[in-house]
Amino acid sequence: MLAPADWRKLYPFASHTLDLDGQRYHYVDEGAGKPILFVHGNPTWSFYWRNLIQAFRGSHRTLAVDHIGCGLSDKPQNYEYTLEQHIDNLTRFLERLDLRDVTLAVHDWGGAIGLGAAVRQPERFERLILFNTGAFPPPYVPWRIFACRAPVIGNAAMRGLNLFARAAITMATEKPERMTPEVTAGLLAPYDSWANRVAISRFVGDIPLSPRHPTYATLQHLEQHLPDLQQKPIQMIWGAQDWCFTLECLKRFQSYWPQAESHVFDDAGHYVVEDAHERIIPLVESFLQRTA
Repeated sequence: MLAPADWRKLYPFASHTLDLDGQRYHYVDEGAGKPILFVHGNPTWSFYWRNLIQAFRGSHRTLAVDHIGCGLSDKPQNYEYTLEQHIDNLTRFLERLDLRDVTLAVHDWGGAIGLGAAVRQPERFERLILFNTGAFPPPYVPWRIFACRAPVIGNAAMRGLNLFARAAITMATEKPERMTPEVTAGLLAPYDSWANRVAISRFVGDIPLSPRHPTYATLQHLEQHLPDLQQKPIQMIWGAQDWCFTLECLKRFQSYWPQAESHVFDDAGHYVVEDAHERIIPLVESFLQRTA
């Protein structure tokens, strides 16, 4: 196993924490200027955004949170790991830091969490950037996710063997050469034990497979309010080879936001920022300048 220094050099950021009901909510806060808030999904953490943070911290205040249970945040074993709770946490983060004129950048489950906060407090957000995500009841559930939901066996695989996070290293990218030992170590570093993988399992369990699941109503409410955000500048960047948040998800967002700017990388997967960050940075830079 790689020593922490091997991945830490890729993540040269100071750590900050916010107390949320006794739980440490970790975040990165680099640079100055109008804020860009990066919100990760499952099973990543703020490490996923490292290349964009370094690219934009010279011109913006770049912030990246770790959800409770993820990254360098606390990982309580008995916690309400629901979409609603994660939205509450991010909303309180925005309020405590009094962030305004925010550019929101989201990926995977971070889309539902970040857009959930934007729907609650749209006045805090200036523009939106989406990367392979969703904010509506899932139009389908891939068989890989179904397998992870198997009673006992699924939880043992995710928490005991770390199969969900380890599988993502290969299944979520189309550029295996990008998954160097240092990058792999960084993505997996916070999830090094049964206890520390609690949120990975709970995120998967929070995917609603039917309207009876409580998170289905949360996602349904969020989807109903997506049109409320359509007047904001929106950029969507998608890896076309994603088997989970496919191009069908992009098209669904486009149906609500027909004015949004869209870019599709045919050679990128779900971890689109890992696969194509050198092409993403100038696209985002241009978008920020044109919509200032």
